[in-house]
Amino acid sequence: MPKAEEKLTAEEKTPAKEKAPAKEKAPAKEKAPAKEKASAKEKAPAKEKAPAKEKAPAKEKAPAKEKAAPKAKDAPKAAKTPRMKEKFQKEIAPEMMKKYSYKSPMQIPRVEKIIVNVGCGDAKDNAKALDAVLADVGTITGQKAVVTRARKSVANFKVREGMAVGVKVTLRGTRMWEFLDRLLNVALPRVRDFRGISPTAFDGRGNYAFGLKEQLIFPEIDYDKIDKIRGMDVVICTTAKTDEEARDLLSLLGAPFARQA
Repeated sequence: MPKAEEKLTAEEKTPAKEKAPAKEKAPAKEKAPAKEKASAKEKAPAKEKAPAKEKAPAKEKAPAKEKAAPKAKDAPKAAKTPRMKEKFQKEIAPEMMKKYSYKSPMQIPRVEKIIVNVGCGDAKDNAKALDAVLADVGTITGQKAVVTRARKSVANFKVREGMAVGVKVTLRGTRMWEFLDRLLNVALPRVRDFRGISPTAFDGRGNYAFGLKEQLIFPEIDYDKIDKIRGMDVVICTTAKTDEEARDLLSLLGAPFARQA
């Protein structure tokens, strides 16, 4: 039996040698996840630092933009009051208060509104004429004009109801004071052979109306750009109850009334 024993010992030795490398490979597989965990721990702090850098500049820039915005908005609010309005508040109102001995400052007459009206009979034949009038009135007053239409049909003038016949503008507030200042101090003195406006053109309720023959008396109008010389009607509405109070108010504002013979 010596040969059988030798075979068995040979077979037992062969698996022993094969199992040895199997035990050595096992720890190699266990080290692989250890490396993965180490790399995961190194990447984790990198992700935490990224948001910290993004938040820091956002907090510093936000208050700078909020403070700059209100300064830009407050600038246009501090607009200067018109020169004519300041003159009325400081000089004319106290003088009218003493002259007529009003009990309340609210009784002092003041300018309520100014209406500028331009008739355009050419609009029925030429539609572009109305556009030219709208442009001229808007340039003079600084406000967009409104088209006026006929209320009744007139066969002799070939006018039908609802047809565009003119343009008008109603001025109030700051634009009213600025237009009145330019009208009395710049435009009227440029009229040819000007001798003053009529002192009797009141309606009995404190409103004054007069006409202008040319729009060229206003410096805003360019002679080369107009298509035709047109006149206009100007109505100054005041809160005065009598014509005498309205006349004194306009004369103190600088209205050049003609002398009565």
